[in-house]
Amino acid sequence: MVVLLSALANKDCRKLCHRVVDSLCGREPPHRGDYSATWSLQEWLQLLDSLTALFRLAVVNNISDEVVLSQLSDVSSSQAEVVLSVLRAREEEIRCALLDRTNSISSATLQDFDWQLKLALSSDKISSLHTPLLSLSLDVRENGVLRPVTLEMNRDELGMLISSLESANKVKHIKCIRDIYTLL
Repeated sequence: MVVLLSALANKDCRKLCHRVVDSLCGREPPHRGDYSATWSLQEWLQLLDSLTALFRLAVVNNISDEVVLSQLSDVSSSQAEVVLSVLRAREEEIRCALLDRTNSISSATLQDFDWQLKLALSSDKISSLHTPLLSLSLDVRENGVLRPVTLEMNRDELGMLISSLESANKVKHIKCIRDIYTLL
């Protein structure tokens, strides 16, 4: 439905596209009242949805300029160039907003960490251990409250933690991509 952009001058098209990106990034969206003489409510909503989807997909899929322009073939080439210029100028901002939205799904976030390597020489059960232990201190922010978490692990436990974190990172990236697609 980006063909509806044809009703605007290039200057107004640029302004609208920037406002759509603002909305996508969590700031004030474009006001329907500014465009009520140009489009009906249904057309307005379709145009906003189309532009938002175009910006999201272009950033998520790292779409080339040629593909973006081909998706804008229904509008004049000057307006297509305006939309493309707004997209490229604010691409990183859109990417950060989409990632922030995905990351905010979990309420707990890691704020800082520190680690120490210790050598356990003995214990109350064994007189000689010589086992390296990792002491990991995490500062986790949950619901605005900073909470310290301390873990002590041997080599095997550390290996399992690293494997778990690597798996979680892969799942997070897959989930991030899925979440972004569901937003579209």
